[in-house]
Amino acid sequence: MIAGERTTAYINSLDMGNTELLNQIEKEALETYVPIIRRETQSFLKTLLAAAKPKSILEVGTAIGFSALLMAEYSPADTRLTTIEKYEKRIPIAKENFRRAGCQDQITLLEGDAADILKGLTGTYDFIFMDAAKGQYIHFLPEVFRLLAPGGILLSDNVLQDGDIIESRFAVERRDRTIHSRMREYLYTLTHHPDLTTSVLPLGDGVTLSVKKEQL
Repeated sequence: MIAGERTTAYINSLDMGNTELLNQIEKEALETYVPIIRRETQSFLKTLLAAAKPKSILEVGTAIGFSALLMAEYSPADTRLTTIEKYEKRIPIAKENFRRAGCQDQITLLEGDAADILKGLTGTYDFIFMDAAKGQYIHFLPEVFRLLAPGGILLSDNVLQDGDIIESRFAVERRDRTIHSRMREYLYTLTHHPDLTTSVLPLGDGVTLSVKKEQL
């Protein structure tokens, strides 16, 4: 085990863990090769939610519902959560997991392409979690920014692509170059956006934490 892996293992050992149901869903996800947020990102997300206490959460990318349930568990009891998923095979599994957790009334699952659904959403959200197809982040950003409340938090996962993002586009596999270029554009846009304050953090596969500035 190399030093970085030892550090990650040690950090993960300090986390108090999740509920029995979340642990079971995480196990099922790993057994069926469904990607979910990594342990260190889970811990960071729980801390963020405890500090921000959002009343409304939007998630772009449900998968089988693990992160939605994590956010529901560690947010105030009256928090409302909306999550978007287009992969038809995962939608019924997510719905069943919400039922298992008794969260059907707290979590609203919107089925379809986020690019279309986001345009039809109104109102604002205190907290938005971006965890969908990495190559689409930059395309979702205008609508996500519109929906983010002033002072709200945007957390984006999987932004460093296992370190490939710092490499030249010619150093990555040809099939990955489009995603690589789009993610670089996304990171540049977030960090240079006049109405966002953003940090890039090397947690898990990399996350960005952005806060929308409040108008004076």
